[in-house]
Amino acid sequence: MARKRKGRAIHGWLNLDKPAGMSSSQAVNRVRRCLDAAKAGHGGTLDPAATGILPIAFGEATKTVSYAMDGFKTYHFAVTWGVQTSTDDTEGGAVETHDHRPDAEAIEAVLKDFTGDVTQIPPIYSAIKIDGRRAYELARRDEAVEMQPRVVRIEEIRLLRMVDADTAEFEVTSGKGTYVRALARDIARAVGTVGHVAWLRRTAVGPFHEDNAISLDKLESLGHIALDSDQLLPVETVLADIPALALTQQEAQRLKRGQAVSVLPVASRSPFKDIEQGDTVCAMSEGRLVALARIAGGEIRPVRVLNL
Repeated sequence: MARKRKGRAIHGWLNLDKPAGMSSSQAVNRVRRCLDAAKAGHGGTLDPAATGILPIAFGEATKTVSYAMDGFKTYHFAVTWGVQTSTDDTEGGAVETHDHRPDAEAIEAVLKDFTGDVTQIPPIYSAIKIDGRRAYELARRDEAVEMQPRVVRIEEIRLLRMVDADTAEFEVTSGKGTYVRALARDIARAVGTVGHVAWLRRTAVGPFHEDNAISLDKLESLGHIALDSDQLLPVETVLADIPALALTQQEAQRLKRGQAVSVLPVASRSPFKDIEQGDTVCAMSEGRLVALARIAGGEIRPVRVLNL
């Protein structure tokens, strides 16, 4: 028999404003202990030096984490010109310097090359696995690390201001897998110098925004939050873009047992008329999320069953 997890059975999302100086996993552990939650995870890693939005999933919401990670993210960051570091931020030592400092016109001229689908080589100090080991673990041991290029989506990037000759501030909205440190490194190269991220703040992750986030200090000062607290967001928060289909109790029970149900009677009750083969849907019953399911072969087939 599986050992029962200690802690409260909390299900939902918390919009945490992560402080600098701790990893995302450390932040999750602090929040989980604070709320005495049995199970928790996060929806998108933030570097220890970075601050900002770190969505925390509890209980059954952990089954929807991939949908948070797939959403667009917005970052506010500063680049210091003239020094490239081993980590592409302030955590590493200088590996190259350059005397050139770009002006605003030169920076604006290259930003169009960093919009859309962009090929990017992730930093060697990253959590990407190489032969089963994290790249940063290999780099810390001075082992050879060869990062493979990947295509990432940059929806928009803007130069916000020139702080001084050495520093510029930017805002970027990007898709899954984008490394802002790599973006800063590549922009610096494009304007004829080198550079690194001086500071980084994530201001949004999909539906989570900084204007309604809670700080770790505030959360810990409150202690346990009630299960109906405004701070605890529904499991469905990250599923707003996925069509919801209403099931009868009998249909819901079939999905919960891992069995498929016919799509035609369910679709006939739904306002969504353009659902196609291969689409993912939220199967709902009596206002509760029963499962994430996929339309295939004229059936609604459960992918992840949720016990709410």
